[in-house]
Amino acid sequence: MTISCKDAGKRYNRDWIFRHCGYTFRAAGSYAIVGPNGSGKSTLLQCLAGATTLSEGSLSIELEGKDIDSDELFRFVSIAAPYLELIEEFTAVELLEFHRGFKPLLASVSIEAILNEVQLTHAAHKQIRYFSSGMKQRMKLAQAVFSDVPVLLLDEPCTNLDKAGIALYHRLIEQYATDKLVIVCSNDPVEYSFVQETVSILDYKGIS
Repeated sequence: MTISCKDAGKRYNRDWIFRHCGYTFRAAGSYAIVGPNGSGKSTLLQCLAGATTLSEGSLSIELEGKDIDSDELFRFVSIAAPYLELIEEFTAVELLEFHRGFKPLLASVSIEAILNEVQLTHAAHKQIRYFSSGMKQRMKLAQAVFSDVPVLLLDEPCTNLDKAGIALYHRLIEQYATDKLVIVCSNDPVEYSFVQETVSILDYKGIS
């Protein structure tokens, strides 16, 4: 899948978050959107996910030579972000089963295997409300990385992860995301050290 921004901009009231963004994210490539806290990285990522509409410009999506309507983009994208909440009444198994009901998981990996990969086998039948912040982050990564979709969006993916959790994150990307379009939104090089290209949100802060 290829996602292209053409003269794209987003504003809230009179304040432009970014403007005149022209960039193409190509299939099976890996990218980082970087910039200071509060600079608009997450807003751009939300626009790329189709969750937020642009104020100007356009977003074009192509999959295997066919144009995809932006309203349908959610079918092809998975995302992990600090501001996306888990359903805490579910157990880990129930959450993945629920998730699989509207977005398929990789057929080659069972739910049991997924939980083993993110080191949550011991908490498979524990309600997520009782998870630590690091365990919750690993569940968010599990939902995103193991979704059978061509685009993986990661906003500050190592939030609440310790050293072992960060190493786990990199293993997941290496083993399960090499054939996906991966876009990481971060200002921490540890989170995007593997990417092929870096995009600075500051390049699109002009107001003219």
